[in-house]
Amino acid sequence: MKILSIQSSVAYGHVGNSAAVFPLQRLGHEVWPVLTVHFSNHTGYGAWRGPLLAPADVAEVIEGIADRGVLGSADAVLSGYQGDPAMGAVILAAVARVKAENPDAVYCCDPVMGDVGRGMFVRPGIPEYLRDEVVPRADIVTPNQFELEFLSGRTTDSPAALLEAVDVVRATGPRHVLVTSVLHGDVPEGSLEVVAVSDEGAWAVTTPLLPISPNGGGDVTAALYLAHLATSGSPATALERTTTSIFAVLEATLAAGTREIQLIAAQDVIADPPARFAARRLR
Repeated sequence: MKILSIQSSVAYGHVGNSAAVFPLQRLGHEVWPVLTVHFSNHTGYGAWRGPLLAPADVAEVIEGIADRGVLGSADAVLSGYQGDPAMGAVILAAVARVKAENPDAVYCCDPVMGDVGRGMFVRPGIPEYLRDEVVPRADIVTPNQFELEFLSGRTTDSPAALLEAVDVVRATGPRHVLVTSVLHGDVPEGSLEVVAVSDEGAWAVTTPLLPISPNGGGDVTAALYLAHLATSGSPATALERTTTSIFAVLEATLAAGTREIQLIAAQDVIADPPARFAARRLR
C-alpha cells in the first residue's frame, strides 16, 4: 500500500509523522511523508524549536509529488493534528485529488482536538472545522472518547450510548470509526477499551490500563488501524492487531521509564503482532 501521510514531524521523539511512518514501513507499506511542522521535539515539553510550515509550502510539496505523476497511485491519505483551517483545506484538497485519480483510495483522519482531563488543546475553531468539514470527508476516523463526544454531541457513559454516538458520526460520512481510550461504567476497573465500528458490525477490545499517557500513541494507532484494515479487510482483525501492537509499545515505554514511546524497542510486535487481545462483538 502507498500512503500519503500529511502530519507534523519532530527530530527527537515520536509524534505525527515521526510516530506514524516507521510502523507503516515496518509493516511493509510505502509512505510519502509530507510535513506540516518540523520541530525539535513535541510541544508537551513546553519548549521547542523549528518551523511551522505555511499551508502554501505544504501544498507545494504535494504539488511536487503530483508532478512525478504518482499522486493517483496512492491508496490512502493519512492526517493527524491540523493546526488551522488553512492547513485542513490543503489536506482536503490533496484527498480530493487522490480520490479523483483513484476512487478506491481512502482517507483516514485522526481528529486531534482534546482529551479527558485536558479539554480542548487546539486553537478555537479547529474542533468545529474538524467536525463540520473534515470528518464528513473521511472514510476512517480515529477519535478518542472525548473527541467522539464532541463530534457527535452525545455523552458516552455506556456501551449503548457509545455506539449511538458513533452512529451519529458515521451518518456524516465516515464508514469506519475507531474509538480509543474508552472508559465508562461497564469497563472493568483498571482497564480501558478500544471500539471499532463499521457497516459489518461493532467490536471492542479490553486491555489493562497502564499508568502512562505518552504523546504519539494516537498517531501510531491511526496509522496501524489504517494499515491493518486495508490488508485484512476486517475491522475486528485490524482492532486486535492494532491494540496488541500499541499495548506492546506502551509496555516497552513503561519498562524503559521514558517520556517518548518506544517504537524501535517494540518494532517486532508492530511488524508481526501476536494473538494477544481478542475482539468481542458488540452488535
